[in-house]
Amino acid sequence: MKSITRLFDLLELYKDEYKSKPDAFVCKERGVWKKYSSSDYLSYSRLISMGLLSMGIKRGDRIGTIMVNCPEWNFFDIGILQIGAVQVPIYPTISEESYRYILNDAQVEMIIISNTDIYRRIRNVCGDISSLKTIISIDHIRGVKHWTEIVELGKKYQHPEKLELIREDIDTDNLATIIYTSGTTGQPKGVMLSHNNFITNFKECAKIPDFTPNDRALSFLPLCHVYERMLNYLYQYCGMSVFYAESLDKLGDNMREIRPTTFAAVPRILEKIYDKIVSRSRTRTGPEKVIFFWALRQGHKYELNHTKGFYYELKLWIANRLVFRKWRRALGNRIKLIVCGGASLHPRLTRLFWAAGIPVMEGYGLTETSPVIATNNFEKGGVRFGTVGPVLPGIEVQIAADGEILCKGPNVMLGYYNRPEQTSEAIDPEGWFHTGDIGVLEDGKYLKITDRKKEIFKTSTGRYVAPQVIEQKFQESPFIEHIMIIGENRKYTAALIVPDFEYLKNWCAIKQVPYITRDKAVHNQRIIRRIKEEVKRFNIDLGQTEKIKKFRLVADEWKMETGELTPTLKLRRKFLLEKYYQVIEQTYRSSEFNYKVEID
Repeated sequence: MKSITRLFDLLELYKDEYKSKPDAFVCKERGVWKKYSSSDYLSYSRLISMGLLSMGIKRGDRIGTIMVNCPEWNFFDIGILQIGAVQVPIYPTISEESYRYILNDAQVEMIIISNTDIYRRIRNVCGDISSLKTIISIDHIRGVKHWTEIVELGKKYQHPEKLELIREDIDTDNLATIIYTSGTTGQPKGVMLSHNNFITNFKECAKIPDFTPNDRALSFLPLCHVYERMLNYLYQYCGMSVFYAESLDKLGDNMREIRPTTFAAVPRILEKIYDKIVSRSRTRTGPEKVIFFWALRQGHKYELNHTKGFYYELKLWIANRLVFRKWRRALGNRIKLIVCGGASLHPRLTRLFWAAGIPVMEGYGLTETSPVIATNNFEKGGVRFGTVGPVLPGIEVQIAADGEILCKGPNVMLGYYNRPEQTSEAIDPEGWFHTGDIGVLEDGKYLKITDRKKEIFKTSTGRYVAPQVIEQKFQESPFIEHIMIIGENRKYTAALIVPDFEYLKNWCAIKQVPYITRDKAVHNQRIIRRIKEEVKRFNIDLGQTEKIKKFRLVADEWKMETGELTPTLKLRRKFLLEKYYQVIEQTYRSSEFNYKVEID
């Protein structure tokens, strides 16, 4: 395989090794899957590069991309990179205030957007961006340049040799992109990543699966996030076909249509898949229901390497024949591997998917580390449930005295854009990046994340509480969609709970409990009592300080678009604490509306 030292060197693979590939990138247009070949990739990327040069874009200029996942994302990504410009990918669903902040901070000169919805989101902001010169759209929008206009400019470009000279002058350690962090605790910071940061990461990760050019990846997590973007490069490195899902709502349909061999997910998506399967099965009756939940119990006991003996393996074989093979069929029946990151997946679910013949590989990393630091893998001893696996080769990890995970290696960012002081705080003089996560190395090999350093709080009694660990346990309940543990500087731990209203509707129908609206449901006493039972059930396994003594049900939907969640579906605690300040104060001051939980 040819040497890859700059991200646009991936084109050389499509020129030589994958040149006859008819479906390099595929998306759905008007109900039909449209294929773009390796030849299309080479042609469009080159024409876009020359089109940008003819528009006056030069090395070092920042170009913002606010796009949904689509083949054109790749054409512009490589087209930007091979002229030495810097791509600034931005989420399509953030607030106007966030757009204004990021676009001004990065001083973007051009914005590439996907569609009318995104244009409506940014058009009021554009007048406030002094550096902005033009907007380009993938879809046709009146008054906005269409992306094919850049392609046409590229066809007329008179100095193609200039592109070759620029390409030759770009080094592996040059800045490739600025990715703004999701900002769980404040304004986002622009993480500067080089070509080498990405390349060293996807090359090591590509050694884990046995992917070939015959494999298919389904992409639905945002390409503007470092996690999906690195994997997008990995898929290209392996010559795979990349299919872009229509939407999360159509994910199941798309899986059955294209039958992918892999996809990347965050834990909440896998939890939703599991909850949906279980919810449907609860409405069944007779032997079918009994067999389903018997199979689940077998799956929850799963261990690697057939260590549970012949009798268990026989029961697992029966469970697969009767139940789990239907799960595989629902995912297209060709899954080799699901990549899971962004947060912790409960070990119970990891065991269950493995038992069902669907390997889930959890990994760990940050935007600042391009992103993977550690991941489970298919090597002997490469998987341990409840951990994010061994550290990637070429990367060093050590645990600081306070438990913080420190990382050093070629994957660590160049720094934060325009923030030398914050860069110095994050990367110490010895080159160790301070992740802000707390963890341990089990048996000196398997990295386990236990919490976020900045999210651990202390009650007024002086006891520390790690909220993420507790929240993860409670989200095993089918009744709970989201939960945020509170209690900093308070006498005891409490919680805000958003019920899973879809599950709640089904439960209400079975139990003949009136369900009218979300607002009425969170004040319904039977529903409150049922969720109190869930809280008591999970409290049993918690320490005295960790037990939830009061909770409040919240009717609001927590979404990325409204600010409660980051794009990787983590809680934005600072935002939530401000939004629910009065509710939290009521919870601790008054008995009205509060649901006290008896502690045994």
